[in-house]
Amino acid sequence: MSIPRRPYRLLLNRHHGTPGLVALPESGFRRAREEIASWPGYAPTPLLPLPDVAAAARVASVHYKDEAGRFGLGSFKALGGAYAVMRLLQVELAKRNIAPSATAAELAEGRYKDATQAITVTCATDGNHGRSVAWGAQRFGARCVIFVHQHVSQGRRDAIAAYGASIRVVPGTYDDSVREAQKTAEKEGWFVVSDTSYPGYTEVPRDVMQGYRVMAEEAAEALPAPPTHVFVQGGVGGVAAAVSAQMRARYGEKPPKLVVVEPEAAACLLASAEAGAPTAIEGELDTLMAGLACGEPSLLAWQELERAGFAFMAVPDAAAVDAMKLLAARTPRVVAGESAVAGLAGLLLAARDGFGRAALELAEDSRVLLFGTEGATDPALYAKLVGVSPPASSN
Repeated sequence: MSIPRRPYRLLLNRHHGTPGLVALPESGFRRAREEIASWPGYAPTPLLPLPDVAAAARVASVHYKDEAGRFGLGSFKALGGAYAVMRLLQVELAKRNIAPSATAAELAEGRYKDATQAITVTCATDGNHGRSVAWGAQRFGARCVIFVHQHVSQGRRDAIAAYGASIRVVPGTYDDSVREAQKTAEKEGWFVVSDTSYPGYTEVPRDVMQGYRVMAEEAAEALPAPPTHVFVQGGVGGVAAAVSAQMRARYGEKPPKLVVVEPEAAACLLASAEAGAPTAIEGELDTLMAGLACGEPSLLAWQELERAGFAFMAVPDAAAVDAMKLLAARTPRVVAGESAVAGLAGLLLAARDGFGRAALELAEDSRVLLFGTEGATDPALYAKLVGVSPPASSN
């Protein structure tokens, strides 16, 4: 296996291991897991051994959690947005004295549809989170309006609209669309279901992240031995923090070393680690890894990552394309979207570089866990980048 060496940035977290706030309480995770596991169509996604990647990285094992088939939505975000929509509707129905404890099944069968159809949920998205929120709104009976920035592909917009959501396009970046969604929701009396949190807005994103933890727990249950390292995508930090929280809950005193990997053009978590505080980065955030094109960390995510992240990496877009092609060339083939492979790219870049290998304490007995957070959620872009079309059944 041979892929090009690429430049990358690596920062060890000087605050790693220090005490901090509990961003994701265990009670919330247990509730999320029990609920999501009861949904029709739920099944743990595959955990794939990648012995060829392990050999190339000179480690004992590499396992890849393949989220391409999650609830037919094509990404792990199906676990978060839809669950948060359900929780929000339950809370609102209770506040309005309509149903003190509505169940997901009652919402799905339309028992309270007169009330839920008067509720509009909204969010900003690069694609996958918006699809999950739209799916949740359709399933549980709410109206839905999704904000996308101008660089979100038409394929991703269409995939969201297929679940009945209205789409609004905002000039600028993902962070601009976040602000526009919040502004419009305040004006219209809508409810924001965001996967990023900020001062005064944490409860809904906490539900989103508790849903994400289900993916991490599935992986831990399927692994033949505890991992020594986890490489996971950055973005606003929600999935990385959820994985971190679950690894710490699962493995206690000796959790695996968590390495958070971001696009070079949108490395807000690395910038925050450098500054020692949540830090927004400016610019167009122009990266192929659309789901990771985020310039501002999530407050909740940073509360976890500032002490639990072992290291932060920034990798070029070309490294992500290399990783997509590598997975596509395997037998059996693994279909991974451009935002799914930052962790794999980070592992291969660091493991084959003397400095990175030593800094991350990668060795021949290391056991690495990766999260393939999406399939080909934009099939046309996947075909352009990889050179072959994804299977018809791939999202």
